[in-house]
Amino acid sequence: MGISSHLARLRAVIGHELVLLPSVSVIVVDDHGRLLLVRHTGDRDAWAVPGGAVDIGESPAQAAVREIREETGLQIGQVRLLDVLGGTDYEVTYPNGDQVAYVTAVYQAGIADGNPAPDQEEISELGWFTPSQLPDVDLNRFTRALLHATGHLAT
Repeated sequence: MGISSHLARLRAVIGHELVLLPSVSVIVVDDHGRLLLVRHTGDRDAWAVPGGAVDIGESPAQAAVREIREETGLQIGQVRLLDVLGGTDYEVTYPNGDQVAYVTAVYQAGIADGNPAPDQEEISELGWFTPSQLPDVDLNRFTRALLHATGHLAT
């Protein structure tokens, strides 16, 4: 979906200035213990944990379910909150110059239904990785910090 109408209105006033934004990140784990990672459109080098911004009127848990459905086509279940993270590792500057400081509610979830496929709007590629593969995967800074913080990636 890209940017929400609320954030678009805010950006019209503040431009590219740093904005604090609530978000969700979802560590989707399959029956084999593999983690789902995505590549965002326009960022073909780094892998990331799927997720996105929490919309107005939406709970973080609802946002987690919605974001995974929109980005991958999967229905998730067994959703549980792992952590809430923020700080400089979770600041992002987008190619258009927009700056965001995310505070992200990190969830872990299993697959309830569906076959994963990238939406091709926000996500260009999906991949499944075992925990032992993660140290060798090119992860973006945000994802590396998140996986360290949640114990999914050893230091």
